[in-house]
Amino acid sequence: MTLKIALVGAGNMGKIHLRVLMDIPEVEVVGVADPDVETARSAAHKYGVPVFSDYRQMFAEQKPQAVVIATPTRFHKEITLAAIEQGLHILVEKPIAGTVADAEQMIAAAEQAKVVLAVGHIERFNPAVLELKRRIDLGELGRVFMIHSRRQSPFPKRITDVGVASDLAIHELDIMRYLAGSNVVSLSAEVSQVLPHPPLEDIVFGLLRFENGVLGIVDVNWVTPTSVRELVITGERGMFVVNYLSQELFFHENPAGTNAISGGSTWDFSVTAGHMTRFQIIRREPMRSQHDSFIDAVLKGQRPMVNGHDGLEALKLALQIASYLKPEKAG
Repeated sequence: MTLKIALVGAGNMGKIHLRVLMDIPEVEVVGVADPDVETARSAAHKYGVPVFSDYRQMFAEQKPQAVVIATPTRFHKEITLAAIEQGLHILVEKPIAGTVADAEQMIAAAEQAKVVLAVGHIERFNPAVLELKRRIDLGELGRVFMIHSRRQSPFPKRITDVGVASDLAIHELDIMRYLAGSNVVSLSAEVSQVLPHPPLEDIVFGLLRFENGVLGIVDVNWVTPTSVRELVITGERGMFVVNYLSQELFFHENPAGTNAISGGSTWDFSVTAGHMTRFQIIRREPMRSQHDSFIDAVLKGQRPMVNGHDGLEALKLALQIASYLKPEKAG
C-alpha cells in the first residue's frame, strides 16, 4: 500500500525529510509547501514534486493522507490543527510546539480525530541508542546511577524562535526519559546567553532527578566551535558511552560491581577499572528509521515510537530549563 505524504516546510530540515521520503517505496510525496515558493522549488525540482506556497491549497488539491511538518516551531500548532481538520496523520518536527498549551491542544485534537501524531525526536532512532536501550533493558548495567549528556555545537543562524534548550537540550531530555524509563521529579539549571541574538539561552547546564532515583546532567550549548554529541550512562556494572555522530557504543566494565551483584551484598559494592568493549552497530540513517516508524504507525495502526505525549514531556522540561534565564542576565 502506498501512503500519500505532503511536506510543509522546505528549509534545511525539510530538504532532509524530502530526500528520505523520496527513497521510501511505500511513499508517494504529493506536494511540498513553503511560503517562500522559490525555496520550495529549490528543494523539489529534481524530484518533480508539485510545489505550493499555501499548505491549505496543497491539502485541498493533492489530498494527502499524511503530512510532515518541518517549519519553524511557531507555526507547528496552526499547521497541525489544519491537517487534523483534513483527517491527516502528522509527523511534526521537535519541539512539538512553542508552549505547553499549544502542544496539549494539538494532542487533544489528534486523539479526538483518531489520527497519528508523531514528533521528530530523531535520536530515539539512532542505532547506537536503540542498542543501548536494549542492553539496559536486559539488565547488563544493573542499577542505573546517572546519565550525562553533552550536545554542543556552533550557533545555527537559521534558528530564531527557540533557544538552545528547546533546540538541542530537548533531544537529551527525551533520551534521558527513554533510557531511565522514568519521569523527572526535580530539575534545576544554570543558563546563560552570551551570543548577540534574540533574548534566548545559548548555554545550559541542567541537573535532573528521576522518580527511580537516577540523576541526569544536561550539558548543552551553541558556543562550541565543533559538534559534540555524547551520552554516558553509569550503573553498577560499568558505564556505557554513546557517540551519536559516529553511531558507536562502548562499555567500560566495572568488575567489582559485577562480582557484588552476582554473589555479594550491597555493602560489598565498589568500583574498579575493567575491560572496554566496542559493540558492533549496524549503521542506519535515523531519519529513515523515524519515517519507517511513522509509516508503520499510519498503515498498521501501531503506536509511533515518539508520540505527542512524549513530545509534550520533553517540551515541559526544556521550557523549565529555559525559564532559568533571568532578564537581568540576558544580553
